[in-house]
Amino acid sequence: MKVVVQRVREARVEVDGVVVGAIGPGLLALVCAEPADTPETGARFLSKLLKLRIFSDAEGKMNRSLVDVQGGLLLVSQFTLAADCSGGNRPSFSSAAPPAQARELYEDLLRQARALHPQVASGVFAADMQVHLVNDGPVTIPMQF
Repeated sequence: MKVVVQRVREARVEVDGVVVGAIGPGLLALVCAEPADTPETGARFLSKLLKLRIFSDAEGKMNRSLVDVQGGLLLVSQFTLAADCSGGNRPSFSSAAPPAQARELYEDLLRQARALHPQVASGVFAADMQVHLVNDGPVTIPMQF
């Protein structure tokens, strides 16, 4: 699983001009499932993400987690994180999980996240989405599981 996490002041996802998911301060996670991923991969990712200390404490140090600040979590499926641009000018996405598997893993990830955290929003799998965000910091962290 490849993930790009962004600390945000706010973020939202629109599909056909309609907001389908939105959060205030918190984390936006762009998620790409890979063929070897399982629901346990998602569980490991969520465990790390919810405890990741990337929010500022009273002294301005990154020392607080999403749970500590009671922030929102916006999960967006993004197969393009699997892009391989080494062969030419057109990216290959062959390392991404096939669509049916990726959908199942994404939906399981959402179920797990909603069971663990009170503020979870999402995009729409395989939709043409417009993601709007105000990156806070900016803080952007790539992760691999």
